[in-house]
Amino acid sequence: MQRRLMLMAAGVTGLLAVGGTALLGRRGARASAASEDDICIVAPTFAHDPATGRAPGAPRAVPPQARCPVCGMFPARYPRWAAQVIFANGDVQYIDSPLNLFLYLQQVPRYTAGQSTASIVAAYVTDLDTGAWIPADQAWYVHGSRQMGPMRSGNLPAFATLDQARAFAAREGGEWLTAEVLRKGLPASLQQLAPHTHG
Repeated sequence: MQRRLMLMAAGVTGLLAVGGTALLGRRGARASAASEDDICIVAPTFAHDPATGRAPGAPRAVPPQARCPVCGMFPARYPRWAAQVIFANGDVQYIDSPLNLFLYLQQVPRYTAGQSTASIVAAYVTDLDTGAWIPADQAWYVHGSRQMGPMRSGNLPAFATLDQARAFAAREGGEWLTAEVLRKGLPASLQQLAPHTHG
């Protein structure tokens, strides 16, 4: 009986090895355009619900189950750092930090299939002081502070006013930057924090 069980186990192991090799081959063929170091995180968008009475381009509360498409974290766990992008069709993508928002904006189709930068109608970040949503392009960001965000690294805390950003930088260190500057290119130290390689 014991020998029969051992033979069955060996047979199953052999079948798994053959099937696994075939499966890996298929995956390799599909992923030929991507780097071997890429990690695929499926973070679906959330549709606009007209029953809320909220305009399609207005910011929304982050659902607990939402995942950041850049790093896979749950933005609802860090509400003072969260960001969101709203597309023309009303769908929203929730992001865990301003840093990952700017990484996301560099390659929107990579992180959200079927969407592009041109289809974004609104982007918001959370004011670190008040927790209120503010338009990402109007916010002030602090780079290089001692304040660690969700990724335990510099996550570009966002503020509604320049005075807030200056006061924060005076307390925690760092320099303030605008969205316009960050859209042109992230500082090298932040670009290196990207969880995906950019080929």
